[in-house]
Amino acid sequence: MKSIDKNSLKNALFTAIERSPINDLELRTLLSANLTTEIHSREIIFKGIEQSYYYEGYEKGEDD
Repeated sequence: MKSIDKNSLKNALFTAIERSPINDLELRTLLSANLTTEIHSREIIFKGIEQSYYYEGYEKGEDD
């Protein structure tokens, strides 16, 4: 079982998602190159969740 390491993707993922309705090759290539077997790593899981919130426009508050 593998998961996507979103930490290493940064803004490239967001750009690829925007263009994916036209051509999904860039998105598929980007995701497959960043697969990880570290599915039980709390750091990778929580960083991935944090990145997802960032992509949706949420940011950490000053007290976080």
